[in-house]
Amino acid sequence: MKPMKRTTTFPTPTHFGSLFAVAAAGLIAGCSDPADNVSKTTATDAKQAAKPAPAAKDYVIRAESTIGFVGSKVTGRHNGGFKKFAGKVSATDGKIAAGEVKIAMDSTWSDNGRLTGHLKSPDFFDTAKYPTASFTVTDIQSNTTNKSVTGNLDLHGVTKSITFPADIQVADDAVTVKAEFAINRRDFNINYSGKANDLIRDNVVLKLDVKATPGEPRPEDQLAN
Repeated sequence: MKPMKRTTTFPTPTHFGSLFAVAAAGLIAGCSDPADNVSKTTATDAKQAAKPAPAAKDYVIRAESTIGFVGSKVTGRHNGGFKKFAGKVSATDGKIAAGEVKIAMDSTWSDNGRLTGHLKSPDFFDTAKYPTASFTVTDIQSNTTNKSVTGNLDLHGVTKSITFPADIQVADDAVTVKAEFAINRRDFNINYSGKANDLIRDNVVLKLDVKATPGEPRPEDQLAN
């Protein structure tokens, strides 16, 4: 029996091209900006808060709601949010007439423990100096697909008016608000740039999934309990 010859197959130029394309696609996906897929807000001077009609019905924002964010840099992204927030909305004739939510900034969380600590530092939220952020509704307009919410965002000691699209449902037993949009952190003097070779993007995506129901706030629905 003759010994078998061992053959070695080398990638052809076509194979190299395919591998490079796959690697490049993965790199591009990892570096994509999540804010490119949502509406971007424009910060303007704060406006007067909306006042509910005397007959408006109050709904308490429940702790089962979620307020999250996605921040990104050149090499990737991180998910995060806030564990403690409280507020209410007032509705009349099937529409939100007023509303406010306050956020305990020290309840910030992220998918990386070290990053969570950094977000609470003076480089970002500076939670020791600015322990609370808030959003107060000033106007809500209807359009063909959803609602356009305008309100004053008080963050990092800066108050600006922003407008974003939202899916809002108002019923006797609940009000729900769902939205994804981006704010520019530099509009609120959050200016930390990151490493020179891994810069942090200015736009941060906010994700709201808020449910409010009638009745008194429970301990878990309040900032202090």
